[in-house]
Amino acid sequence: MLQMKIEGNRLLEGTVRIGGAKNSAVALIPASLLSDGIVTIDNIPNISDIDALNEILEYLGAKVSNHDGTMIIDSSTTINKEIPEQISKKLRASYYFMSALLGKYKHVEMYFPGGCSIGARPIDQTLKGFKALGATVKEDGNKFTIDAEELIGGHVYLDMPSVGATINTILVAVKANGETIIENAAKEPEIVNITTFLNNMGAKITGAGTSVIKIIGVEKLGSCFTEVIPDRIEAGTYIIAGALMGNNLRVENIIPDHVATLTLKLKEMGVKIEVGDDYAIVSASEHLKPVKVKTLGYPGFPTDLQQPLTTLLTLCDGTSILEETIYENRFQNVEYLNKMGANIIINERKIKINGPTQLHAEEVKATDLRAGACLILAALKARGETTITNIEHVLRGYENIEGKLKSIGAKISIEQI
Repeated sequence: MLQMKIEGNRLLEGTVRIGGAKNSAVALIPASLLSDGIVTIDNIPNISDIDALNEILEYLGAKVSNHDGTMIIDSSTTINKEIPEQISKKLRASYYFMSALLGKYKHVEMYFPGGCSIGARPIDQTLKGFKALGATVKEDGNKFTIDAEELIGGHVYLDMPSVGATINTILVAVKANGETIIENAAKEPEIVNITTFLNNMGAKITGAGTSVIKIIGVEKLGSCFTEVIPDRIEAGTYIIAGALMGNNLRVENIIPDHVATLTLKLKEMGVKIEVGDDYAIVSASEHLKPVKVKTLGYPGFPTDLQQPLTTLLTLCDGTSILEETIYENRFQNVEYLNKMGANIIINERKIKINGPTQLHAEEVKATDLRAGACLILAALKARGETTITNIEHVLRGYENIEGKLKSIGAKISIEQI
């Protein structure tokens, strides 16, 4: 087990550069199996989730190299075999292999995916997409066996705009016979990144980034190159760090539109922030105004920034209200923020943050990826040295977070316990 120690109340200044988007990379890598050639993916983040995906690729027999963030994948040697539970449970994104293998081989056997425990995360919408395209699904405990004599384009209406179900349906549809239409599709930038990758291979996908996506199936997909977009959640986390302790902290390699709901909310609070073509410069401010925030699918406020933002809301002069509409168990960070001096009340899917409060160092626990990010931000603001256990969760999604924070003035270390 790893733990992180942070000495708080130190100014953050200089420049931090944002890496490739976790939520794109973890789908791009399984999608590479659909190629009949060799694909190159640049700007791959160096995070543990990528290591877990590489393990699955190599288990299936693909040839993989990854040097300095450039991954080359040759799937011509892959063998379609059961993906065992001990590797599928390491991350939620393992289920993208379910759709990629089904799309390529018309058969897949694997176990229910893993990931953070942030509430019910069923895959019913993904399975709905599979069935609409002609697949049959057999469940035996945690094991899924999915078959299709033929994948035929169909009409899929998602009950909610699920990112995972949208991507999984696309991955199955690209080699299906005929046209597939996905309605109420998720609009996240990561989906655009993935469909661009597939189109570069030769797929015929239109409408990505809107609520209606159309796919005309093709027989073969060839070699291609693509680049992972900047990580909007990592960008947002460092922007919030700047709002907490920044002195003209520059966060660069961002796509401003992708973080607009956050930067506009920070301006509403009174945070000093300047947004340029591919950067934001942010400084800590006093007398922040309380706000109301509601998480929604893109382009609404992202659920993945809800927990990090909660730390900043403890500084506001008054009561802020934060409503979580995506996951019902995404307030596990609140217990530890309160332990550090916050005054937060949970009421079902809403929390009330009463401020301003002074945060102080404690020993706390990262219960999931974004809860861990929230506690790191709290530790950066708190007086004294905070210890955060279970920091492995954070390393799943934040590239070189120790080095990046050190480079802008944080006193931080990760150690084995």
